[in-house]
Amino acid sequence: MATKQSREDFRKKKELEEARKAGTAPAEVDEDGKDINPHIPQYISEAPWYLKYEQATLTHQRQDEEKIEKTTPLDEFVRIKKGVKKDSKASKKFRKGACTNCGAMSHTAKSCVERPRKKGAKFTKKDIAKDEHVPDQAYNSYAEKHDRWRGYNPAQYQTVIKEYAKVDEEKRKMREKELREEKFNENVTKKKKKDKTDADDTDSSDSDDEEEDEAKYADKAGMIAKFDAKNRVSVRNLRIREDRAKYLINLDPSSAHYDAKTRTMRADPFKGTDKEGSSEFKGENFIRYNDDTHEINKRQMFAWDVSNKGDELHLQADPTLAEMMHKQHREKKETFKTTQRGSVLDKYGGQEYLKAPPKELLMAQSEHYIEYSKGGRVIKGQEIAKVRSKYEEDQFPGNHKSIWGSFWRDGRWGFACCHSHVKESYCTGEAGKEAARASAASALMMSTQEVSAAEQAESAAAEMSMVEQHQAKMAADAESAAASEEGGGRSKSKKKRKQSESEDAAADEKERVRKVKRFMEQQDAADAEATLLLTMDERDRKYGASMGSVEKPSEEEMEAWRLRQGREDDPLKHMLSGPGFL
Repeated sequence: MATKQSREDFRKKKELEEARKAGTAPAEVDEDGKDINPHIPQYISEAPWYLKYEQATLTHQRQDEEKIEKTTPLDEFVRIKKGVKKDSKASKKFRKGACTNCGAMSHTAKSCVERPRKKGAKFTKKDIAKDEHVPDQAYNSYAEKHDRWRGYNPAQYQTVIKEYAKVDEEKRKMREKELREEKFNENVTKKKKKDKTDADDTDSSDSDDEEEDEAKYADKAGMIAKFDAKNRVSVRNLRIREDRAKYLINLDPSSAHYDAKTRTMRADPFKGTDKEGSSEFKGENFIRYNDDTHEINKRQMFAWDVSNKGDELHLQADPTLAEMMHKQHREKKETFKTTQRGSVLDKYGGQEYLKAPPKELLMAQSEHYIEYSKGGRVIKGQEIAKVRSKYEEDQFPGNHKSIWGSFWRDGRWGFACCHSHVKESYCTGEAGKEAARASAASALMMSTQEVSAAEQAESAAAEMSMVEQHQAKMAADAESAAASEEGGGRSKSKKKRKQSESEDAAADEKERVRKVKRFMEQQDAADAEATLLLTMDERDRKYGASMGSVEKPSEEEMEAWRLRQGREDDPLKHMLSGPGFL
């Protein structure tokens, strides 16, 4: 046994290993004089303790060439006999060294494959088993001794293959027979219907086609397989190397989204660009949602429903049969719906209520897909009708060309076509506009005359000198003093208050006239704008543009509007006809 190494010896050994790995010390040599690679791990280079090698070696890692030569190659392998010996009779006595369970001499109780008996053959001396073949070939290795396929002949499995082939052939024949019977029944049904409709017209080509279809169904019968919709289905989305990847079609980061997990790009990557119509790839949804895809999905759902109900139908294995069954199912469904609907109408009536206009006309709405560009232009689909309100629109009473409320002046609504403020009036057209302008001009002229009189007085006072103004003021004071003496002694304070009140009234009147001028100018501008909006198309108007002024009315306008409102139920209406009321 190797002695225990000291700490110093272990340190020297490690230093020598590091030097050999670095190349400063020569490599270790085995018994054959060959160098041992210093980079080989320790668990490989060191031999087990029970081999008892005196120096470093790698012999325990190499194959034993003598044992390899002794093994028998596969082509020269002789089949080993197994089973019970031929013409051997079971012993009537229990023999020494035999199996205590069955009594055979070829194995022991530990290797016995029979059912363990309650009392073995050693004690009962009955039902002793026959001896088996014992191979006298020596085993060269552990693997050769425990090889479970040693002596197996592959030709034995051909019997199993032939058995299953016979079963598949019988199944195919049964299925062909069922298809022939189904086809025969369908032909008989079609022939009966045809005889009822047209008894004289016969066509020989139908029988030939039916024979060809029958042969075709018989050939394809072996391809039919049962499909379970509950099973998980995995679809591979592969592409060849010559195809360009979808994420390389358009490198713009704001283009269509690419899902790297499923390798799909559902939207069009060139949408909104110059290549939108000329590009070859328009997105996977372009192909996924066309008419053919919907029809295929309908047939696939029909095949799944039929399979779940017990019949064997597969869309890919036999597409012709699936198409034929789907067509028959659709015709029967339509026939049943028609007959049921007719029976209900015959029994309860109500045929006249079925002739209703479409929903697009009733609700002014639909679910048609429409695609718009950035400028609002319709690219795909039809333009949806505008949703109208529940109130009546575009109502022109009388012979007016505009609606009521399209004109506003002096706190009153009217018609923009004739500027009339009476709702029940008839349209006078341009003559009404001229009359409204004339009345507004007369009112403005009267206010202008008052303003001009006040302005003349101010200008005359401004042209006078200071002495003349003082003299005029003294004369006015004298006149007022004389008038006060004649009138019975008015006080001086009252004269001054009256004079200040008259000056304030003149200033207020001047300010009111200025406001009236500005208000009339604003009204004329609003009328012109409303007339322009009426002549324009609704789609060309700016956002937020209205038919009249949208400013908040002032207190003077609201007061004038209240005074102009009719109060038929007011008992004091006659008092409003006095001066100061409109």
